[in-house]
Amino acid sequence: MKPDYDLNSYLEKIKKSNSYFHTFINRDSLAAGILVLQPGEEDTQEPHDTDEVYYVISGDGFLKIKDKDYPVSKDKLFFVGKDVEHFFHGNSKELKVLYFFGGPDS
Repeated sequence: MKPDYDLNSYLEKIKKSNSYFHTFINRDSLAAGILVLQPGEEDTQEPHDTDEVYYVISGDGFLKIKDKDYPVSKDKLFFVGKDVEHFFHGNSKELKVLYFFGGPDS
């Protein structure tokens, strides 16, 4: 497995696809990827089987975790436990988020 990754190449893949995210590392012990939501675009993710960490690269909006909205902004980090409902919403700018799973992205 390669040790270095160019996020810009994955951002280009997302632009050319019908998906708003791309997982570029997917191993038994770790998954990592990038998510890009345009204003008004819906985040359709379901709860995951593993814990997850989100790092906000840029943008705004909210991350709803269970029934609470957390403001999203550049350089914020969020932890979401496994099997917890969550999704991004309400962004008025393009939202770019790096994500990490504590296991494979299934």
